Amino acid sequence: MTRGQLGDAVVVDGVDKRAFYTEQQKKIAELAEKVHAGTLTNAAGEKFTTVVQIGIGGSDLGPRAMYLALENWAKANNTFKMEARFISNVDPDDASAVLDGIDVAHSLFILVSKSGTTLETLTNEAFVKDALKNAGLDASKHMIAVTSETSPLAKSDDYLAAFFMDDYIGGRFSSTSAVGGAVLSLAFGPDVFAQFLEGAAKEDELAKNKDLRKNPAMLDALIGVYERNILGYGTTAVLPYSQGLSRFPAHLQQLDMESNGKSVNRFGEPVDYVTGPVIFGEPGTNGQHSFYQLLHQGTDIIPLQFVGFKNNQMGTDVVIEGSTSQQKLCANVVAQIVAFACGKADDNRNKNFEGGRPSSIIIGDQLNPATLGALLAHFENKVMFQGFVWNVNSFDQEGVQLGKVLAKRVLAHDTDGALKVYSELLNI
Repeated sequence: MTRGQLGDAVVVDGVDKRAFYTEQQKKIAELAEKVHAGTLTNAAGEKFTTVVQIGIGGSDLGPRAMYLALENWAKANNTFKMEARFISNVDPDDASAVLDGIDVAHSLFILVSKSGTTLETLTNEAFVKDALKNAGLDASKHMIAVTSETSPLAKSDDYLAAFFMDDYIGGRFSSTSAVGGAVLSLAFGPDVFAQFLEGAAKEDELAKNKDLRKNPAMLDALIGVYERNILGYGTTAVLPYSQGLSRFPAHLQQLDMESNGKSVNRFGEPVDYVTGPVIFGEPGTNGQHSFYQLLHQGTDIIPLQFVGFKNNQMGTDVVIEGSTSQQKLCANVVAQIVAFACGKADDNRNKNFEGGRPSSIIIGDQLNPATLGALLAHFENKVMFQGFVWNVNSFDQEGVQLGKVLAKRVLAHDTDGALKVYSELLNI
């Protein structure tokens, strides 16, 4: 969880954070190895077979995206240890669906809340504890916590163990901490998580390079600033041509929009220029049959960020009509980039493509732990660099708080005006 050269100390407020996070990684590895070996079991002495993460926002989006990205790779490389499931939405249907699909007696739950006070997460924890109690199980023997050292969860007897992160790290930047480390180490093994961190660390080293041509994250950031502030494009599409990255765009939505969706600078002064873009995306080739029509011929020009891999994760493929499925996937990436850039003239205006749609592409050999870590770090650093250029605080998220405050007022029936009217409409 240190993402850098092992000998480098990172001192903050007199504390060596490298040592702190290395220690957390070690403790997570020790717990995961005990679970995999069957020395840490349920009350009946039986092995845990499923791990369930309870969290929302950065406690869910990043870890879920990382798990899905590596699930098939782990199965193909014999490192798959435990199935992982995720509960995030306070909608009871979310928790119910997960709990109905697992054997709670053989499940280990990870409660993730930096503050220890997140309403949705604590509500879902109570939901899970109720299910464990109804099954005649001691919840404290089935749950671990990931939180800050200052939270009420840190020293609670309700958990088998607690792993820590700093309270100033936004959840969207926490996948390489215990927030992602616990679930990935349990699901795939500590070595896979270590490879993930190593890939992120190598990309971080590139982000330190002062030569723009050798610093892909900074180059990407400046291209994005040019598209946003000079060309006036308000949206960016992230288009991974890899099914494993099915939830990666959703994670990048939070990473980018929660970080740089600001209208005041670091000093609280209104800015007179636009900042973060709207981010959306889906994996190719599914997206081609969904929203690409607007990307090709819509009235708005939307910059595109493609991600592709030369090889698939499972190592299996078939030849159909002279080419494999992977070759067809890669051919679609090539074709789309050229089509967006060059367009196609046609006397029938309905079939005319103007072109001039800008795009970039990141290409890797295969989606594996190291390349996933590098890809994540690339976008984290890109967002950071753009925040520097726009002079905004990329590391707070005050926009998340207002809704939380008003929701608590609704639940306490402390409402008036529009809040009262809408509360009554929903029978709250």
